[in-house]
Amino acid sequence: MAENITLTIDGKQVSVEAGTTLLKAAEQIGVEIPTICFHEATTANALCRICVVEVEGQRLLQPACILKAGADMKVRTRSEKVVRARRTILEMLASTMDLSDAPEILTMMDEYGANADRFPQAERRESEVKDDNPMYIRDYSKCLLCWRCVQVCAEDAQYTYAINFEGRGYETQIGTFFDRPIPETTCVLCGQCVGVCPTGALKPKREYLLEQGVSPAEISVMNTGRKRRAADKRG
Repeated sequence: MAENITLTIDGKQVSVEAGTTLLKAAEQIGVEIPTICFHEATTANALCRICVVEVEGQRLLQPACILKAGADMKVRTRSEKVVRARRTILEMLASTMDLSDAPEILTMMDEYGANADRFPQAERRESEVKDDNPMYIRDYSKCLLCWRCVQVCAEDAQYTYAINFEGRGYETQIGTFFDRPIPETTCVLCGQCVGVCPTGALKPKREYLLEQGVSPAEISVMNTGRKRRAADKRG
């Protein structure tokens, strides 16, 4: 049986099993720590840094999604330093990408008083919509590189490895190997990557078409045509 440790979060004592992250320890006492890249179904990698907290004795803010709780730790989840860091992260996201399909992040913007126009000279992430398969579209102008889609496509769920990171630095983005269209990859169109995307960078094809003004009847005709062509190829 795992050993229990006691720590203090925002002045409240909590006892948790050794190995529990600060994020989960905080949940046990009703303290909510915001997350973006974290998802229950994927491995935590602390990429977005929105979950940072202040730990007494630590010079830098720490990501709550991966940092293990320690005995007698004293943690502050909404100190001035923490709030300022989260606000800045949100402002940087808003200045470089399209958040119009990310309601949870927009809510955080309001909560933390983030100014979307704080960095007017920032280079925005612009990308054409990739519409190359019958199940979903890829709009990387809305991608914040949270890695969720890559993880569920790999060891966290599907083991198909159809997508991954490509490029370096600011040029980093999610893509397929050799930039091949989705039907030419190992993708099995399971939709798990779409299900975990927090920003609408991956979106169901039907939802996208409806937003573009295509009627349900027209979509049905399109789907029927695709199925007929697929059957002809098999024949």
